[in-house]
Amino acid sequence: MQDVKTYTQEDILKLTRKRSGEEKLGEFVQTLTKNWKESLRNSSVKFVIFGIAEDIGVRANYGRAGANTAFKPALESFLSQQHNQFLNGETILVLGEVNVVDVVEKAATLETKSKEDIFKLRELVSIIDKRVEKVIKEIIACEKIPIVIGGGHNNSYGCIKGASLALNKKINVLNCDPHLDFRPLEGRHSGNGFSYAYEEGSINRYSVFGLHEQYNNQQALDKFKNNPTDLFYNSYESVFVREEQSFSNSLQQCIGFVKNEVCGLELDLDAITNVPSSAKTSSGISPVQARQFIHQATSKLNPIYLHIAEGAPVLSHIKADNKTGKLIAYLISDFIKARVEFYRDI
Repeated sequence: MQDVKTYTQEDILKLTRKRSGEEKLGEFVQTLTKNWKESLRNSSVKFVIFGIAEDIGVRANYGRAGANTAFKPALESFLSQQHNQFLNGETILVLGEVNVVDVVEKAATLETKSKEDIFKLRELVSIIDKRVEKVIKEIIACEKIPIVIGGGHNNSYGCIKGASLALNKKINVLNCDPHLDFRPLEGRHSGNGFSYAYEEGSINRYSVFGLHEQYNNQQALDKFKNNPTDLFYNSYESVFVREEQSFSNSLQQCIGFVKNEVCGLELDLDAITNVPSSAKTSSGISPVQARQFIHQATSKLNPIYLHIAEGAPVLSHIKADNKTGKLIAYLISDFIKARVEFYRDI
């Protein structure tokens, strides 16, 4: 089975809402043939967008299913944005989706109430890990920048490991997330992608912005306390509740902790108020602050990849609501524009 289900130009145009007298990104982005690895090496694009339509890692972490539904609406919103002086679609390639159809079929009948089934779900997550890792490694080896739309935050592991293998060294990671995702190495799921990557030697330094103090266990917090050289967080409560520091200063601390090495950039949509996700929060950062996080981190860190995880539009109480997809599209655009600006400055 192919690692990737590649999208054709016809697939892209079907997702693009065209309008007379306007030029949309979907009319300019590039696609590849089935032999995507060879084609990618010869491509002039800088950014490669792909999706991971799965929620197995979330279910394996006892979370609510639905993270498999984010990629298509996000891509549709992104492709239907304007191609103009602010964002040039010709620098972007839409690869398609990591092929997880067979794994999703195996997971369909498994129940999270069964310990045996939880074990099986975690085994399936390990299969997805390998596929994500291979795709990320190939894209970065071709000197392109992956933009990954999940899927559960379990896919952070494949992103980190794939980047580390492509560069043959540990990388730093900045994550905007209410959760450290540093749960025990108990079998792979959405809550331990970073702990696995750290223990296996793919992470050099890991920084978390916006941690929610009552939604992380003491074991994980102790790990950070006992490894201050490698692990760092600033909490949501310290900024927005106790007002011990400003949003800007807190973010700059987190950026500064990972600044002196190649860095991956992660955003869990659980961090944003009322975004449908596996662990939707009523008290998080705003969409504007999420966009500021992406812009500032990208401007200062020159990240090697972007991973946006845990969006679950299917869980919205408003049917046919594409606010989540549109928000993800904004975040992708902010990342690309900040990264292009970085290229101009060097």
